[in-house]
Amino acid sequence: MLQLLIIVFVVILGSALCSSTETALFSVSTLRVRQLAQSNNPSVVALLAIRENMNRPIATIVILNNTFNIIGSILTGSVATQVLGDRWLGLFSGILTFLIIIFGEIIPKTIGERYAEQIAIFASIPVTGLSIIFRPLVWILETVTAPFTKGKKRPTTNEAEIKLLANIGQQEGIIESAEAEMIQRVFRLNDVTASDLMTPRIMLTYIRGDLSLADAKADIITSQHTRIIVIDESIDQVLGFALKQSLLTAMVEGSHNQKIATLTRKVRFVPETIQADKLLKEFIEAREHLAVVVDEYGNVAGVITLEDVLEVITGEIVDETDKTVDLQEIARKKRERMLQSINPSNLSLNKK
Repeated sequence: MLQLLIIVFVVILGSALCSSTETALFSVSTLRVRQLAQSNNPSVVALLAIRENMNRPIATIVILNNTFNIIGSILTGSVATQVLGDRWLGLFSGILTFLIIIFGEIIPKTIGERYAEQIAIFASIPVTGLSIIFRPLVWILETVTAPFTKGKKRPTTNEAEIKLLANIGQQEGIIESAEAEMIQRVFRLNDVTASDLMTPRIMLTYIRGDLSLADAKADIITSQHTRIIVIDESIDQVLGFALKQSLLTAMVEGSHNQKIATLTRKVRFVPETIQADKLLKEFIEAREHLAVVVDEYGNVAGVITLEDVLEVITGEIVDETDKTVDLQEIARKKRERMLQSINPSNLSLNKK
């Protein structure tokens, strides 16, 4: 009788270990494992290797689980027949099946899901070792199942999941609402273009490069921009930009007859269709804060700054020198008024 109880205990324990380990390996987050693997802990490194290639470890666990369930049941039945006889064999089989379902499957899998990280780390090295031992059998299983398991590898995460995690983190108090909002806004960077963020040409302030500092003195002083666009003869002939600080410094030093063009710096030209995330990268790499936006014909459509791009993430940035909060919005309203004034009825009256 003792022999029968020992066999039953081993079968249930083996099945429970396999079930909890399999569930833990599937439940643990790959992102979390990658984060922990930076510590170079051997167990975590082994777990990361398992998570990145689950086929062999899971095949190994399945082989072990079926070994306990099938071979263990056969052996248990044989011993039970000798100990209990055929009369009680049916009842014993029913009780054993019930015990395996409860203590070998349901409870272990629940524990494996609840304590996934701890169990997965603890079991990673033993599972890796068993995968090496069972490599011939695993190879056979991989060969047989290859036609059914081939396919594109699923990404670890996606944009929608990151947004959802940010919302959940905010609701659970893990991150602040402002942080969650900024995370959501980051994903807008590749959804908007320079034409959506720029200050349109009708709202631009600029000075001609052939003017002297004395001639442009009033425009320089009243400008609310730290970088002023410098043009040749028309706004579509941009020479570059000048720093207001440099212009004022030259004026203070008495260089009133110096031409604006001599204090002009080169400016980057970007198309209207460039996405905000690419533009942000260009600003950072070039260490620049301003670019001129051109349309498909090469004409100036507006100006965009690093601040304009950052506002996609942070919201409107207004400092003490800003007299107008949103030049883009003012430009849109101005265009609407212009379109309303130029309507078919007005044109017909003019023709008469």
